Amino acid sequence: MSTSNYPSATPTQEPKKDYKGLIIALLAAGLLGTWGYLLYNNNKNEQNIQQKEATIAQVTDEKTELQRNFDASLARLDSVTGSNNALQGQLTDKNSEIGKLKTEIRSILNKRNATQAELNRAKKLISTMNEKVAGLEQEVARLTTENTQLNTDLTTEKVKTSQLTTDLTTTTTQKQELEKTVDIASTLNAYNISITPINEKSGGKEKVTSTAKRVDKLVISFDVDNRIAPAGSAEVYVLVTGPDGKPVSQEALGSGTFTTREEGDKPFTAKVPVKIETGKKTPVEFAWKQGSDFQRGNYKIEIYHNGFKIGEGTRELKKGGLFG
Repeated sequence: MSTSNYPSATPTQEPKKDYKGLIIALLAAGLLGTWGYLLYNNNKNEQNIQQKEATIAQVTDEKTELQRNFDASLARLDSVTGSNNALQGQLTDKNSEIGKLKTEIRSILNKRNATQAELNRAKKLISTMNEKVAGLEQEVARLTTENTQLNTDLTTEKVKTSQLTTDLTTTTTQKQELEKTVDIASTLNAYNISITPINEKSGGKEKVTSTAKRVDKLVISFDVDNRIAPAGSAEVYVLVTGPDGKPVSQEALGSGTFTTREEGDKPFTAKVPVKIETGKKTPVEFAWKQGSDFQRGNYKIEIYHNGFKIGEGTRELKKGGLFG
């Protein structure tokens, strides 16, 4: 082997550097960082979504509760206004204000994305509406109490009125019965009945006769009285029945018909006015002349007052003798 101090003519090559592993390492680090960021961002989005969902659920629950409260208020209002007609006039005055509340509350609750401020506004409006409904409920209670008292008073007054009507009917009946009793009791009594056949002679002289063909008139006299009959004028009806059983009646001489209480309508021969003094005897006398001759037989005299027969008498007229 030779040794030389001169450099060799053949050049010496240095080893090349390898960057591939570094690049791979850098890419791996970048990929891991991206994955980490993506995982972090995804977690954050999920948290935001959960928060938003929680907020939406909270708002939805609050809106649902407000709707329930609003429906309850409307139900109370319907119950109050429908339970008492007397409130209709008062409700008319408040309808405008309550209507505005209902409209605004419905407007908020019908929004799909109502804000918290709007929900708070709706809550306040519902509270105000409830206060007004509560006032109406108190008014209904007051009016109901008054109405109950009025019904009680009305029932009491009806009972009193019914009793008064009954009493009045009883009193009226008693009054009518008393008037009837007084009316009947005031009927005159006739007694001392006398029937005198008279023959009128020339010169105005009169002679009592029982011969039928000589009788010119019948003088009928009697006394009447009554302890309770009021003083004043009265009318007495006299019915004369001839021997043939027929009433003696001549319309031209004042005869007619009258009504009795027990026998219906009857003819009368004469109507005689009588001046009555309470509790005193009153003499009555009148003469009956007829347009034809008197017949033989019994003449019956019946006296009536106040629809009742108060007396009767009979007088016989006979056939005359040889020179009668």
